[in-house]
Amino acid sequence: MRSWRVVWIVVVLVLLLDFYIFQVIKSVSQGASTRTRMVIFSLYWGISIAVLIIFAITPLLTNPEWSRLKNYIFVTILIIFFSKLLAAVFFLLDDIRRLVQWGAGKLFFNNTEVSTMNGEGISRSAFLSWLGIGLGGSLFSSLLYGFTNKYKYEVRRVKLTFDNLPASFRGLKIVQISDIHTGSFGNPQAVSRGIDMVLQEQPDLILFTGDLVNDIATEMKEEYIAIFSRLRAPMGVFSTLGNHDYGDYFWWENPESKKANLDRLKQIQANMGWRLLMNEHVALEKGGEQIALIGIENWSAKARFPKYGKMSEAYAGADKYPFKILMSHDPSHWDAEVRPHYPDIDLALAGHTHGMQFGVEIPGLKWSPVQYVYPQWAGLYEEGRQKLYVNRGFGFIGYPGRVGIMPEITVIELA
Repeated sequence: MRSWRVVWIVVVLVLLLDFYIFQVIKSVSQGASTRTRMVIFSLYWGISIAVLIIFAITPLLTNPEWSRLKNYIFVTILIIFFSKLLAAVFFLLDDIRRLVQWGAGKLFFNNTEVSTMNGEGISRSAFLSWLGIGLGGSLFSSLLYGFTNKYKYEVRRVKLTFDNLPASFRGLKIVQISDIHTGSFGNPQAVSRGIDMVLQEQPDLILFTGDLVNDIATEMKEEYIAIFSRLRAPMGVFSTLGNHDYGDYFWWENPESKKANLDRLKQIQANMGWRLLMNEHVALEKGGEQIALIGIENWSAKARFPKYGKMSEAYAGADKYPFKILMSHDPSHWDAEVRPHYPDIDLALAGHTHGMQFGVEIPGLKWSPVQYVYPQWAGLYEEGRQKLYVNRGFGFIGYPGRVGIMPEITVIELA
Protein backbone atom coordinates (compact mmCIF):
# COMPACT_ATOMS: atom_id res chain seq x y z
CA MET A 1 0.00 0.00 0.00
CA ARG A 2 2.77 2.43 0.96
CA SER A 3 4.69 1.77 -2.27
CA TRP A 4 1.62 2.64 -4.35
CA ARG A 5 1.11 5.82 -2.35
CA VAL A 6 4.69 6.80 -3.24
CA VAL A 7 4.01 6.00 -6.90
CA TRP A 8 1.00 8.32 -6.98
CA ILE A 9 2.87 11.12 -5.20
CA VAL A 10 5.65 10.86 -7.77
CA VAL A 11 3.12 10.83 -10.64
CA VAL A 12 1.45 14.02 -9.34
CA LEU A 13 4.80 15.82 -8.89
CA VAL A 14 5.97 14.81 -12.36
CA LEU A 15 2.68 15.96 -13.90
CA LEU A 16 3.05 19.36 -12.21
CA LEU A 17 6.58 19.62 -13.63
CA ASP A 18 5.27 18.59 -17.06
CA PHE A 19 2.53 21.24 -17.03
CA TYR A 20 5.06 23.90 -16.02
CA ILE A 21 7.44 23.00 -18.83
CA PHE A 22 4.54 22.76 -21.29
CA GLN A 23 3.74 26.43 -20.71
CA VAL A 24 7.24 27.30 -21.89
CA ILE A 25 6.98 25.00 -24.91
CA LYS A 26 3.74 26.74 -25.89
CA SER A 27 5.44 30.12 -25.53
CA VAL A 28 8.58 29.36 -27.57
CA SER A 29 6.60 27.60 -30.32
CA GLN A 30 4.20 30.49 -30.94
CA GLY A 31 5.85 31.36 -34.24
CA ALA A 32 5.42 27.86 -35.65
CA SER A 33 2.52 26.72 -37.80
CA THR A 34 -0.55 25.17 -36.18
CA ARG A 35 0.37 21.75 -37.60
CA THR A 36 3.92 21.94 -36.27
CA ARG A 37 2.69 22.99 -32.83
CA MET A 38 0.26 20.09 -32.71
CA VAL A 39 3.07 17.64 -33.55
CA ILE A 40 5.29 19.13 -30.83
CA PHE A 41 2.51 19.07 -28.24
CA SER A 42 1.49 15.51 -29.13
CA LEU A 43 5.07 14.24 -28.89
CA TYR A 44 5.65 16.00 -25.58
CA TRP A 45 2.52 14.65 -23.88
CA GLY A 46 2.75 11.26 -25.58
CA ILE A 47 6.24 10.66 -24.20
CA SER A 48 5.39 12.13 -20.78
CA ILE A 49 2.28 9.99 -20.31
CA ALA A 50 4.03 6.86 -21.60
CA VAL A 51 6.82 7.39 -19.06
CA LEU A 52 4.33 7.76 -16.22
CA ILE A 53 2.44 4.60 -17.24
CA ILE A 54 5.67 2.60 -17.44
CA PHE A 55 6.77 3.97 -14.06
CA ALA A 56 3.41 3.01 -12.53
CA ILE A 57 3.51 -0.60 -13.76
CA THR A 58 7.21 -1.25 -13.04
CA PRO A 59 6.50 -2.43 -9.42
CA LEU A 60 4.43 -5.24 -10.96
CA LEU A 61 7.55 -6.71 -12.60
CA THR A 62 8.49 -8.97 -9.71
CA ASN A 63 10.34 -11.71 -11.63
CA PRO A 64 14.08 -11.58 -10.71
CA GLU A 65 14.90 -12.08 -14.39
CA TRP A 66 13.46 -8.64 -15.06
CA SER A 67 15.73 -6.86 -12.58
CA ARG A 68 18.10 -5.57 -15.26
CA LEU A 69 15.17 -4.34 -17.38
CA LYS A 70 13.68 -2.62 -14.34
CA ASN A 71 16.99 -0.89 -13.72
CA TYR A 72 17.12 0.43 -17.29
CA ILE A 73 13.51 1.64 -17.02
CA PHE A 74 14.14 3.33 -13.68
CA VAL A 75 17.34 5.01 -14.84
CA THR A 76 15.75 6.20 -18.09
CA ILE A 77 12.86 7.74 -16.14
CA LEU A 78 15.37 9.46 -13.84
CA ILE A 79 17.26 10.80 -16.86
CA ILE A 80 14.06 12.28 -18.28
CA PHE A 81 13.07 13.73 -14.90
CA PHE A 82 16.42 15.39 -14.16
CA SER A 83 16.68 16.71 -17.71
CA LYS A 84 13.28 18.37 -17.28
CA LEU A 85 14.26 19.59 -13.82
CA LEU A 86 17.43 21.20 -15.20
CA ALA A 87 15.40 22.95 -17.89
CA ALA A 88 12.84 24.05 -15.31
CA VAL A 89 15.54 25.80 -13.27
CA PHE A 90 16.13 28.23 -16.13
CA PHE A 91 12.39 28.66 -16.70
CA LEU A 92 12.02 29.47 -13.01
CA LEU A 93 14.83 32.02 -13.20
CA ASP A 94 12.98 33.65 -16.08
CA ASP A 95 9.72 33.67 -14.14
CA ILE A 96 11.47 35.25 -11.15
CA ARG A 97 12.92 37.89 -13.49
CA ARG A 98 9.44 38.58 -14.87
CA LEU A 99 7.95 38.77 -11.38
CA VAL A 100 10.62 41.24 -10.21
CA GLN A 101 10.17 43.32 -13.35
CA TRP A 102 6.39 43.31 -12.91
CA GLY A 103 6.72 44.27 -9.25
CA ALA A 104 9.10 47.10 -10.08
CA GLY A 105 6.63 48.34 -12.67
CA LYS A 106 3.83 48.32 -10.11
CA LEU A 107 5.94 50.30 -7.65
CA PHE A 108 7.44 52.91 -9.97
CA PHE A 109 4.92 53.16 -12.81
CA ASN A 110 1.16 53.29 -12.99
CA ASN A 111 -0.85 50.15 -13.72
CA THR A 112 -1.63 51.25 -17.28
CA GLU A 113 2.04 51.50 -18.19
CA VAL A 114 2.72 48.03 -16.81
CA SER A 115 -0.19 46.42 -18.59
CA THR A 116 0.75 47.88 -21.95
CA MET A 117 4.32 46.60 -21.87
CA ASN A 118 3.08 43.32 -23.31
CA GLY A 119 -0.15 41.40 -23.69
CA GLU A 120 0.76 39.22 -20.72
CA GLY A 121 2.50 41.92 -18.70
CA ILE A 122 6.19 40.98 -19.08
CA SER A 123 7.29 38.81 -21.99
CA ARG A 124 9.10 35.53 -21.41
CA SER A 125 12.83 35.63 -22.22
CA ALA A 126 13.48 33.57 -25.37
CA PHE A 127 17.16 33.30 -24.39
CA LEU A 128 16.54 31.73 -20.96
CA SER A 129 13.77 29.52 -22.33
CA TRP A 130 15.90 28.12 -25.15
CA LEU A 131 18.91 27.84 -22.84
CA GLY A 132 16.88 25.70 -20.45
CA ILE A 133 15.54 23.55 -23.27
CA GLY A 134 19.03 23.21 -24.77
CA LEU A 135 20.72 22.22 -21.51
CA GLY A 136 17.93 19.83 -20.53
CA GLY A 137 18.02 18.24 -23.96
CA SER A 138 21.82 17.96 -23.85
CA LEU A 139 21.74 16.22 -20.48
CA PHE A 140 19.04 13.84 -21.70
CA SER A 141 20.84 12.92 -24.93
CA SER A 142 24.24 12.60 -23.20
CA LEU A 143 22.98 10.24 -20.50
CA LEU A 144 21.00 8.24 -23.03
CA TYR A 145 24.05 7.96 -25.30
CA GLY A 146 26.07 6.90 -22.25
CA PHE A 147 24.22 3.56 -22.32
CA THR A 148 26.40 2.65 -25.33
CA ASN A 149 29.69 3.36 -23.50
CA LYS A 150 29.53 0.92 -20.60
CA TYR A 151 31.77 -1.66 -22.28
CA LYS A 152 34.08 0.79 -24.09
CA TYR A 153 37.17 -0.08 -22.08
CA GLU A 154 40.07 2.36 -22.20
CA VAL A 155 43.67 1.41 -21.47
CA ARG A 156 45.36 4.16 -19.47
CA ARG A 157 49.13 3.97 -19.17
CA VAL A 158 51.18 5.57 -16.44
CA LYS A 159 54.91 5.31 -15.77
CA LEU A 160 55.89 5.84 -12.13
CA THR A 161 59.43 6.50 -10.97
CA PHE A 162 60.65 5.70 -7.45
CA ASP A 163 64.20 6.20 -6.15
CA ASN A 164 63.89 3.32 -3.69
CA LEU A 165 62.52 0.71 -6.12
CA PRO A 166 64.86 -2.32 -6.24
CA ALA A 167 66.66 -2.60 -9.58
CA SER A 168 65.11 -5.98 -10.41
CA PHE A 169 61.62 -4.42 -10.35
CA ARG A 170 62.38 -1.54 -12.71
CA GLY A 171 60.23 -2.04 -15.78
CA LEU A 172 57.69 -4.14 -13.86
CA LYS A 173 54.31 -3.95 -15.61
CA ILE A 174 51.22 -3.97 -13.40
CA VAL A 175 47.64 -4.05 -14.65
CA GLN A 176 45.08 -2.71 -12.21
CA ILE A 177 41.35 -3.26 -12.62
CA SER A 178 38.69 -2.35 -10.08
CA ASP A 179 34.94 -2.31 -9.44
CA ILE A 180 33.86 -5.12 -11.75
CA HIS A 181 30.27 -5.22 -10.39
CA THR A 182 29.34 -8.44 -12.15
CA GLY A 183 25.68 -8.12 -11.21
CA SER A 184 25.31 -5.22 -13.64
CA PHE A 185 26.67 -7.08 -16.67
CA GLY A 186 24.45 -8.28 -19.48
CA ASN A 187 26.95 -8.86 -22.29
CA PRO A 188 29.53 -11.61 -21.60
CA GLN A 189 31.13 -11.16 -25.02
CA ALA A 190 31.84 -7.48 -24.37
CA VAL A 191 33.29 -8.26 -20.93
CA SER A 192 35.47 -10.96 -22.47
CA ARG A 193 36.85 -8.42 -24.94
CA GLY A 194 37.89 -6.32 -21.95
CA ILE A 195 39.78 -9.28 -20.49
CA ASP A 196 41.43 -9.80 -23.89
CA MET A 197 42.69 -6.21 -23.64
CA VAL A 198 44.21 -6.95 -20.23
CA LEU A 199 45.96 -10.08 -21.46
CA GLN A 200 47.30 -8.32 -24.56
CA GLU A 201 49.33 -6.11 -22.22
CA GLN A 202 51.22 -9.20 -20.96
CA PRO A 203 51.48 -7.80 -17.42
CA ASP A 204 53.88 -9.18 -14.83
CA LEU A 205 51.26 -8.67 -12.13
CA ILE A 206 47.47 -8.15 -12.08
CA LEU A 207 45.82 -6.37 -9.15
CA PHE A 208 42.07 -6.09 -8.52
CA THR A 209 41.01 -3.46 -5.97
CA GLY A 210 37.54 -4.61 -4.92
CA ASP A 211 33.80 -4.72 -5.66
CA LEU A 212 33.53 -7.94 -7.62
CA VAL A 213 29.72 -7.94 -7.22
CA ASN A 214 26.92 -5.48 -6.46
CA ASP A 215 25.36 -7.31 -3.52
CA ILE A 216 25.54 -11.11 -3.52
CA ALA A 217 28.00 -13.80 -4.60
CA THR A 218 25.48 -15.49 -6.93
CA GLU A 219 25.82 -12.51 -9.29
CA MET A 220 29.14 -14.10 -10.23
CA LYS A 221 27.59 -16.56 -12.67
CA GLU A 222 29.54 -19.41 -14.24
CA GLU A 223 29.98 -17.57 -17.54
CA TYR A 224 31.67 -14.66 -15.78
CA ILE A 225 33.72 -16.94 -13.54
CA ALA A 226 35.07 -18.53 -16.74
CA ILE A 227 35.85 -15.11 -18.24
CA PHE A 228 37.70 -13.71 -15.23
CA SER A 229 39.49 -17.02 -14.62
CA ARG A 230 41.41 -16.24 -17.81
CA LEU A 231 43.36 -13.54 -15.99
CA ARG A 232 46.89 -14.80 -15.48
CA ALA A 233 50.24 -13.15 -14.84
CA PRO A 234 53.74 -14.50 -14.02
CA MET A 235 53.74 -12.92 -10.55
CA GLY A 236 50.09 -13.69 -9.88
CA VAL A 237 46.64 -12.13 -9.66
CA PHE A 238 45.86 -10.50 -6.31
CA SER A 239 42.65 -8.95 -5.04
CA THR A 240 41.01 -7.13 -2.15
CA LEU A 241 37.41 -6.60 -1.07
CA GLY A 242 35.32 -3.49 -1.72
CA ASN A 243 32.31 -2.18 0.18
CA HIS A 244 29.82 -3.99 -2.09
CA ASP A 245 31.45 -7.39 -1.59
CA TYR A 246 30.26 -7.82 2.02
CA GLY A 247 26.53 -7.98 1.23
CA ASP A 248 25.84 -4.96 3.42
CA TYR A 249 23.26 -3.59 0.96
CA PHE A 250 21.17 -6.77 0.84
CA TRP A 251 18.55 -8.01 3.30
CA TRP A 252 19.66 -11.31 4.86
CA GLU A 253 17.48 -13.67 6.87
CA ASN A 254 20.20 -14.07 9.48
CA PRO A 255 23.91 -13.30 10.08
CA GLU A 256 24.85 -16.84 9.07
CA SER A 257 23.45 -16.30 5.56
CA LYS A 258 25.45 -13.12 5.15
CA LYS A 259 28.64 -14.83 6.31
CA ALA A 260 28.01 -17.75 3.96
CA ASN A 261 27.65 -15.28 1.09
CA LEU A 262 31.01 -13.69 1.84
CA ASP A 263 32.65 -17.10 2.22
CA ARG A 264 31.30 -18.08 -1.18
CA LEU A 265 32.67 -14.89 -2.74
CA LYS A 266 36.10 -15.64 -1.26
CA GLN A 267 35.95 -19.17 -2.63
CA ILE A 268 35.00 -17.93 -6.08
CA GLN A 269 38.11 -15.76 -6.16
CA ALA A 270 40.25 -18.67 -5.04
CA ASN A 271 38.72 -20.89 -7.73
CA MET A 272 39.55 -18.25 -10.35
CA GLY A 273 43.19 -18.37 -9.26
CA TRP A 274 43.12 -14.99 -7.52
CA ARG A 275 44.90 -14.50 -4.20
CA LEU A 276 42.59 -12.48 -1.96
CA LEU A 277 44.52 -10.38 0.56
CA MET A 278 42.59 -9.93 3.82
CA ASN A 279 44.50 -7.48 6.01
CA GLU A 280 47.82 -9.10 5.14
CA HIS A 281 50.84 -8.71 2.93
CA VAL A 282 52.92 -10.93 0.70
CA ALA A 283 56.47 -10.64 -0.60
CA LEU A 284 56.94 -10.33 -4.34
CA GLU A 285 60.33 -11.60 -5.49
CA LYS A 286 62.27 -10.90 -8.64
CA GLY A 287 65.95 -11.26 -9.38
CA GLY A 288 66.72 -12.10 -5.77
CA GLU A 289 65.08 -8.87 -4.50
CA GLN A 290 61.75 -8.39 -2.75
CA ILE A 291 59.00 -5.80 -2.37
CA ALA A 292 55.82 -5.94 -0.29
CA LEU A 293 52.28 -6.11 -1.63
CA ILE A 294 49.79 -5.14 1.08
CA GLY A 295 46.04 -5.73 0.81
CA ILE A 296 43.41 -4.64 3.29
CA GLU A 297 39.66 -5.04 3.53
CA ASN A 298 37.47 -2.05 2.80
CA TRP A 299 38.32 1.01 4.91
CA SER A 300 36.64 4.34 4.28
CA ALA A 301 36.89 7.75 5.87
CA LYS A 302 33.29 8.37 4.81
CA ALA A 303 30.78 7.58 7.58
CA ARG A 304 28.34 5.62 5.42
CA PHE A 305 30.95 3.12 4.25
CA PRO A 306 32.44 0.36 6.43
CA LYS A 307 35.83 0.15 8.09
CA TYR A 308 36.66 -3.55 7.92
CA GLY A 309 40.29 -2.94 7.07
CA LYS A 310 42.99 -3.39 9.70
CA MET A 311 46.06 -1.64 8.45
CA SER A 312 48.11 -2.47 11.53
CA GLU A 313 47.64 -6.20 10.85
CA ALA A 314 48.29 -5.90 7.15
CA TYR A 315 51.43 -3.83 7.61
CA ALA A 316 52.95 -5.83 10.48
CA GLY A 317 56.34 -7.12 9.33
CA ALA A 318 56.30 -5.19 6.03
CA ASP A 319 58.68 -2.50 7.27
CA LYS A 320 61.68 -4.64 6.27
CA TYR A 321 60.90 -4.35 2.55
CA PRO A 322 62.43 -1.39 0.66
CA PHE A 323 59.31 -0.77 -1.44
CA LYS A 324 55.61 -1.21 -0.66
CA ILE A 325 52.43 -1.30 -2.74
CA LEU A 326 49.07 -1.03 -0.97
CA MET A 327 45.74 -2.24 -2.37
CA SER A 328 42.88 -0.40 -0.63
CA HIS A 329 39.50 -0.06 -2.31
CA ASP A 330 38.41 3.36 -1.05
CA PRO A 331 40.71 6.32 -1.95
CA SER A 332 39.66 8.27 1.16
CA HIS A 333 41.83 5.81 3.10
CA TRP A 334 44.95 7.44 1.64
CA ASP A 335 44.55 10.87 3.28
CA ALA A 336 42.88 9.57 6.44
CA GLU A 337 45.29 6.82 7.48
CA VAL A 338 47.94 5.88 4.93
CA ARG A 339 49.74 9.18 4.49
CA PRO A 340 49.67 10.28 8.17
CA HIS A 341 50.67 6.93 9.70
CA TYR A 342 52.39 4.93 6.97
CA PRO A 343 54.70 7.33 5.12
CA ASP A 344 56.73 4.45 3.67
CA ILE A 345 53.80 3.16 1.58
CA ASP A 346 55.20 4.10 -1.82
CA LEU A 347 52.23 3.34 -4.07
CA ALA A 348 48.57 2.95 -3.14
CA LEU A 349 45.98 1.62 -5.60
CA ALA A 350 42.25 2.28 -5.16
CA GLY A 351 38.95 2.41 -7.04
CA HIS A 352 35.44 2.84 -5.62
CA THR A 353 34.43 6.19 -7.16
CA HIS A 354 33.95 5.06 -10.80
CA GLY A 355 34.56 8.73 -11.56
CA MET A 356 30.80 8.75 -10.91
CA GLN A 357 30.54 7.36 -14.48
CA PHE A 358 29.84 10.96 -15.47
CA GLY A 359 32.17 13.86 -16.09
CA VAL A 360 34.54 15.61 -18.45
CA GLU A 361 38.12 14.60 -19.18
CA ILE A 362 39.70 16.64 -21.94
CA PRO A 363 43.12 18.35 -22.13
CA GLY A 364 43.07 21.13 -19.56
CA LEU A 365 39.82 20.07 -17.90
CA LYS A 366 39.08 17.15 -15.59
CA TRP A 367 35.77 17.34 -13.74
CA SER A 368 33.12 15.12 -12.20
CA PRO A 369 30.54 15.80 -9.46
CA VAL A 370 32.24 13.09 -7.38
CA GLN A 371 35.25 15.34 -6.82
CA TYR A 372 33.22 17.35 -4.29
CA VAL A 373 33.08 14.21 -2.12
CA TYR A 374 36.39 12.55 -2.97
CA PRO A 375 39.43 14.81 -3.52
CA GLN A 376 41.18 11.83 -5.13
CA TRP A 377 38.65 10.41 -7.55
CA ALA A 378 40.38 9.35 -10.79
CA GLY A 379 43.95 9.02 -11.98
CA LEU A 380 47.27 9.79 -10.31
CA TYR A 381 47.82 11.81 -7.13
CA GLU A 382 51.14 12.59 -5.46
CA GLU A 383 52.11 13.94 -2.06
CA GLY A 384 55.82 14.06 -1.36
CA ARG A 385 57.28 10.68 -2.26
CA GLN A 386 53.95 8.86 -1.97
CA LYS A 387 51.65 8.15 -4.91
CA LEU A 388 48.02 7.08 -5.23
CA TYR A 389 46.32 5.85 -8.38
CA VAL A 390 42.50 5.71 -8.48
CA ASN A 391 41.09 3.43 -11.17
CA ARG A 392 37.84 4.58 -12.84
CA GLY A 393 36.31 1.10 -12.64
CA PHE A 394 35.93 -1.80 -15.04
CA GLY A 395 32.18 -2.18 -14.54
CA PHE A 396 29.22 0.00 -13.61
CA ILE A 397 26.42 0.15 -11.06
CA GLY A 398 23.17 2.09 -10.85
CA TYR A 399 23.40 4.09 -14.06
CA PRO A 400 24.10 1.48 -16.80
CA GLY A 401 26.37 3.72 -18.80
CA ARG A 402 29.30 6.09 -18.94
CA VAL A 403 29.45 9.75 -19.98
CA GLY A 404 32.93 11.22 -20.31
CA ILE A 405 34.45 8.77 -17.79
CA MET A 406 35.08 5.49 -19.58
CA PRO A 407 35.65 2.06 -17.97
CA GLU A 408 39.35 1.68 -17.28
CA ILE A 409 42.18 -0.82 -17.54
CA THR A 410 45.25 0.73 -15.92
CA VAL A 411 48.74 -0.25 -17.05
CA ILE A 412 51.38 0.88 -14.55
CA GLU A 413 55.08 0.60 -15.32
CA LEU A 414 57.45 0.99 -12.39
CA ALA A 415 60.76 2.73 -13.03
